[in-house]
Amino acid sequence: MVPEQLFEEKIDEKTGRVRMYRDNPLYFLQRSNISLYKSFLLYLFYSVANWLPDPPRPVGSLAMGLRTWLASRIFHSAGKHIKIGRNVHFGSGKGVVIGNYTGINHNCWIGNDTIIGDDVMFGPEVTILSGGHNFDRLDIPMREQGASPRRPVVIGNDVWIGTRVIILPGVRVGSHSIIAAGSVVTKDVPEYAIVAGNPATIKKFRTATP
Repeated sequence: MVPEQLFEEKIDEKTGRVRMYRDNPLYFLQRSNISLYKSFLLYLFYSVANWLPDPPRPVGSLAMGLRTWLASRIFHSAGKHIKIGRNVHFGSGKGVVIGNYTGINHNCWIGNDTIIGDDVMFGPEVTILSGGHNFDRLDIPMREQGASPRRPVVIGNDVWIGTRVIILPGVRVGSHSIIAAGSVVTKDVPEYAIVAGNPATIKKFRTATP
């Protein structure tokens, strides 16, 4: 899978260095295969809707409805009755899938290619990463080594993700699991597990109440 870049890259054939250029919107849109219509929706989302208030502030419900409407048309796929809070970022939305009745709280960052199931609850300021940087060479700076291939995060159904959780690339989060606030998730989470810490470890499993 070719990693999507926010900046234009040009590789020097002799040194292998990646020359990073400043933001080039036309290049970004062309490389990401984003249509003019979706580009307009992204502009409306990030320039207008994303700064409007959340409920219960005045017009908060209308603002959330607008963000949700825009995001559902930007994402690769979106279920019914989703909610998108204020100041949520998801890049171009390329490859993002979100299921039914899932809510993304304010100030979250969702990496491209993230797959989210049904009935998932996001606390504020959750970060899901799907990409990184190459760092194998020691003779040139890491910023000149380009981006590593994307490793999408997959989140199952009925998952509760606490405030300020960080989920690293390639992680699969099982259905019905809970990730405690502030956790850094570096490996897969089994179904029904409750994990916490940095790195996150299994504390116990959810069991049926007698």
